[in-house]
Amino acid sequence: MPTRSKNGGEPSEGTDDTLAGIAVQVVRSNRRRRTISARLDGDRLILQVPAGLSAAEEQAWATKLGGKILAARRRRELNTDGELAARARELNQRYFEGKLEVAEIRYVTNQQQRFGSCTPSQRTIRIADRVAKLPPWVRDAVIVHELAHLVEGNHSARFWRLANAYPLMERARGYLMAVGLEDEEGER
Repeated sequence: MPTRSKNGGEPSEGTDDTLAGIAVQVVRSNRRRRTISARLDGDRLILQVPAGLSAAEEQAWATKLGGKILAARRRRELNTDGELAARARELNQRYFEGKLEVAEIRYVTNQQQRFGSCTPSQRTIRIADRVAKLPPWVRDAVIVHELAHLVEGNHSARFWRLANAYPLMERARGYLMAVGLEDEEGER
């Protein structure tokens, strides 16, 4: 079916493909010279490109821009209900007597090598979005680990005394090591 670009370029055949299960529609425009844009329209990624772009370049741009758009959508979905902050408050109360002040805790989509990170000076905690899919007891271990970093910035003996107050910490560490090995072998 012919597709007309938003800026009124010549009609051209739009191609459909998929990106992480989302349909990708490529709209080519003779008027578009250098710019490439992408947006979600329902469950479809609309990629607007110059008419002369090769199929390989279209695919590369769909992957790059589509990945960014889907990551932003995932972050919004994971961080809208306040569930992570509520769980951090409960764990803070249980294992740190409610003494820790957390300015912000949120899921992020740009941590591929870590399960979580903490900036003690800003009192912020970031949890990798893939942790949301893990069993709740493992997720709790990651949160407690990062909460302990608000007290002790490194992995000293003092830090581990604080983190190991969570009774399933060692078991969760083993679980995360196994998940990490699966990631390295591409079995995830």
